[in-house]
Amino acid sequence: MRRYVIKRLAQAVGVLWAAYTVSFLVLDYLPGDPVTAMASAGMDSGQVDPEQIAVLRHEYGFDKPVLVQYAEYLSRAVRGDFGDSVSTGRPVTSTLADALPQTLQLTGAALLLAVVLGGGVAVVATYTARRWLRQLLLSLPPLGVSVPTFWVGLLLVEAFSFRLHWFPAFGNDGLRGLVLPALTLAVPTGAQVAQVLAKSLLTALDQAYVETARAKGAGRWRVHLRHALRNASLPALTVVGLLVGQLIAGSVVVETVFSRDGLGRVTAAAVTAQDIPLVQGVVVFGALIFVATNLVVDLVHPLLDPRIVVASGGKAALA
Repeated sequence: MRRYVIKRLAQAVGVLWAAYTVSFLVLDYLPGDPVTAMASAGMDSGQVDPEQIAVLRHEYGFDKPVLVQYAEYLSRAVRGDFGDSVSTGRPVTSTLADALPQTLQLTGAALLLAVVLGGGVAVVATYTARRWLRQLLLSLPPLGVSVPTFWVGLLLVEAFSFRLHWFPAFGNDGLRGLVLPALTLAVPTGAQVAQVLAKSLLTALDQAYVETARAKGAGRWRVHLRHALRNASLPALTVVGLLVGQLIAGSVVVETVFSRDGLGRVTAAAVTAQDIPLVQGVVVFGALIFVATNLVVDLVHPLLDPRIVVASGGKAALA
């Protein structure tokens, strides 16, 4: 087990380094100049004092070679220091800390809704004996995956805000203001969970151990939840870990549609302004959440199926 955990931790560190490096290279080769944009805010770029630009370049380290910039930024990032935002002048960590609670609230609520709704659809669809109901429920996940997130948000706003007046359309208005954005994010995510879990459940219900449980007199509901669901949940659990990154990326669109403050709007503004320190801070933080979630999933897998640790150690292959 120790070797398994060390391997997963090493992979997590590699993902964080790769995310930081790729974001640095992409932002460095984008056309435009964040320093000039900051210095010329509210005026014609031709009116900017070249000496002022030179001072700002030196202050943010943009006058150094790219490799030197990368080495310095990386060494500071390892210590948790991402520097100051080029567009606002505030420390990147402070900006992220201010925006973090709203985004975590949104993504957490969306993930909970996705697991409950997606898992519920999969369990009911594979349990019911009514063929028409099963076909109806199994047709919902492909529809949920194919619908664009922003379109779902606009439909929900039109129906529940402008027509029924149940929930606010915009802003961070407590729990009521969280319902529609979280549901918007949860629809495509829950659809993917439902697809994977339903397929796994249908496969598990045809296995020999399920037939053995039925032969021993176990009821349908007990066979479904206690025997089939435990093994079928492994692929769905893996998908949930991967979808955390999708939820964070989707928050950019959702927070823009619903005018919510959070990391999504911070990211959109930072990319537009080519704010390299802030964008890198957002990328690394998003990668950290993604890596931490998948690390938890990797550590939970052996609890559900101990053969995973054995296979990881090279002693046996996972069946």
